[in-house]
Amino acid sequence: MRWSQPLRGLLRPAPPGSGDFSQDLDRFLPGNRLELLGGGEAFRSMGAAIDSARRCVHLETYIFSSDAAGREFGRRLMEKARQGVSVRLIFDSVGSLDLDPAFLDRLVGAGVRVLEYHPLAPWRARWAWSRRDHRKILVVDGRAAFAGGMNISQDQVPLEEGGAGWNDLHLRVEGPAVHELDRLFRAVWFKETKEWFPLDEAGPERPGDCWVWVAANQEFLHRHLIRRAYLNALRAAREEVCIANAYFLPDHGMRRALAAAARRGVSVRILVPGRSDHPSVWKAGRRSYDFLLRSGVRLFEWGRSILHAKTAVVDGVWCTAGSYNMDHRSLRHNLEVNLHVLDPGLAGQMKRKFEADLASARELRLAEWRARPWSEKLREEFWYQFRHFF
Repeated sequence: MRWSQPLRGLLRPAPPGSGDFSQDLDRFLPGNRLELLGGGEAFRSMGAAIDSARRCVHLETYIFSSDAAGREFGRRLMEKARQGVSVRLIFDSVGSLDLDPAFLDRLVGAGVRVLEYHPLAPWRARWAWSRRDHRKILVVDGRAAFAGGMNISQDQVPLEEGGAGWNDLHLRVEGPAVHELDRLFRAVWFKETKEWFPLDEAGPERPGDCWVWVAANQEFLHRHLIRRAYLNALRAAREEVCIANAYFLPDHGMRRALAAAARRGVSVRILVPGRSDHPSVWKAGRRSYDFLLRSGVRLFEWGRSILHAKTAVVDGVWCTAGSYNMDHRSLRHNLEVNLHVLDPGLAGQMKRKFEADLASARELRLAEWRARPWSEKLREEFWYQFRHFF
């Protein structure tokens, strides 16, 4: 019996002319246990996993900072490397532009194997400008893994713990999906260094009931996998869609799918940033709000801190979290990974987090939106013209 067959009991028939969750069912792996984590809770869980490592630690991140959070992770990585654990770190050159070279030297000196992804130096090997590694993956001993939207930075630490309190989520994973996340890490390492190392076979353990698709856009021919999964979920939606996205700049097809869902009676609510660490992307994204509001999509602005989450829940069954933003860079240039999950329990947890965020957000109304100063609209139109270059 194919793995996807038990899933069909979770899914109701889609309405005529819509998409269907079942198009991607063969990509899901059964037997996983997932835990939803945010803020300091995620960092504490990741730190504990590193401390428990006996064989290997693989960390891949867009931003690896030299701040308090980065130094704490660095301390743990160095300690395990000195104990003889195989520790490898991949960080993106652009995302980690402020990384202190002295801190990096200490990591290397302690035995941590380090890969700087696509250095910003034409005279160095693996040079590239636009292709970035935007993933956030941690795999420990091939048995536990973490993925989501959180970088190794003090920005992700809660305000009460001395951080910037960015709104974000991470997932802790046990089960067959861990192997897939580890495979992605190893593929990047091999492609950039031409050095291979054996896969840590942790065994066929299936500690939970979650079905997970580790969706990545690694290969050129599969650049649209994550976007296609989003579209299939939106087209199959019958009751509700809940999306939180940090850099919300949807393309034409995504806007049409959101609008079509709202027009057929689906409750479509989207949490968007009220401010951003990338103002040009934020302004460009706001240009599409008028169309979405006219179509019945409800938009809510998060203004308490920086919204950095990239999550979605559809009909209380399908949910996703990861590094993928709804913008051109995630679609065309970045290495990204999302965990697509079919599980009512996790989807319910993610929806409760979404509802709590909406309670602290401001809903945008069409009449008020159209009454804004023309200067704001002009700036949004201007930055929208550069949407393919962000």
